[in-house]
Amino acid sequence: MAENENGQEKTEEPSEKRLREAREKGQIARSRELGSLALTAGSAIVFLVMGGQMLSSLAAMMRQSFILSRNEIFDPATMFHRLALMFSDGFLALLPLFIATVVLAFASTLLVGGWNFSTQALAPQLNRLNPLSGLKRMFSMKSLVELLKTLAKFGLIMAISFGLFTALEKDFVGLGLMSLHPALARAGELLAWSFLGLSSGLLIVALIDVPFQLYEYKKGLRMTRQELIDEYKEMEGKPEIKQKIRQLQRQMSQRRMMEAVPTADVIITNPTHFAVALKYQPKGHDAPLVVAKGADEMALTIRKIALAHHVPLFESPQLARSLFAHVEIDQPIPSGLYTAVAQVLAYIFQLRTAEGSTASPERPEPVVPDEFAANIDGRPQG
Repeated sequence: MAENENGQEKTEEPSEKRLREAREKGQIARSRELGSLALTAGSAIVFLVMGGQMLSSLAAMMRQSFILSRNEIFDPATMFHRLALMFSDGFLALLPLFIATVVLAFASTLLVGGWNFSTQALAPQLNRLNPLSGLKRMFSMKSLVELLKTLAKFGLIMAISFGLFTALEKDFVGLGLMSLHPALARAGELLAWSFLGLSSGLLIVALIDVPFQLYEYKKGLRMTRQELIDEYKEMEGKPEIKQKIRQLQRQMSQRRMMEAVPTADVIITNPTHFAVALKYQPKGHDAPLVVAKGADEMALTIRKIALAHHVPLFESPQLARSLFAHVEIDQPIPSGLYTAVAQVLAYIFQLRTAEGSTASPERPEPVVPDEFAANIDGRPQG
């Protein structure tokens, strides 16, 4: 097992944050063998499709370049012009191969690790200049594995090359007995099949190397359990900071709640332990809303603010406990409490209408259904 500097074993898979930071530093899984396979196989396919044409174009270029008159031979300007024309024709003849090589070189890097650009990877790292670190990398287990892999690949490619040469020996020798154009076309075909044969060996190497590189990449980023805990704390925040944030959130919520008390239509009380402020807007909501609620000291504060702003208080212990237990702030009351709350609101509205009058409405005694009953401490029963 890999260990960190504290001696703890890195047994945990890397987190998303660790993987993201590694990509930002330019550390991604790469397989050079996959790139070699893509370039070799792509070149073989290009040669199969256009090999004869490219070689014929190069032959025509060479033939044309060596047809010179006496005057052209002794004219330096003509010679430079011919040389530039030869390079231009040669480049155009091999352009399909160049394009395929560039495209495959980029595409092969996207297959493992994907596209990644990191400015941190471009920054100079002085620790790489440390000769001790260099010696440690040279004699590490990873370097030994790379050496064995290179030797195995070399042996495999040599064996395939020897087999191809043995199988195609007569074809290569027969090229000298053919005329120029058929020989060039046949040579392109033989080169293409040779490259495909070599690609089969590289395919075996790539199928082994790609999983190995992915495994080594993940293994190098493994974390200890303590590192996971520290990262979680860093992402989630320290407990004391989280507690402070929750405290501030509660204070802000209470401040908003106290600001909503003067706008309430009625405060239903326990009478001392609970206080729930209700507001009813027929045009805005289908049911009354609980705009504030509190217990003990908070209930006392709600009652004080309500009295200061002439918001009526209605004492109903069962209804106050039920609303406190079953309805959150800024939420409408449940349908099971419609009747009880409607009786209270109707009574309050009648009191407002009867102000200055000798007659007063009869005070209701709202009944709370059993499923909305609450204990004396404000918790739902059951």
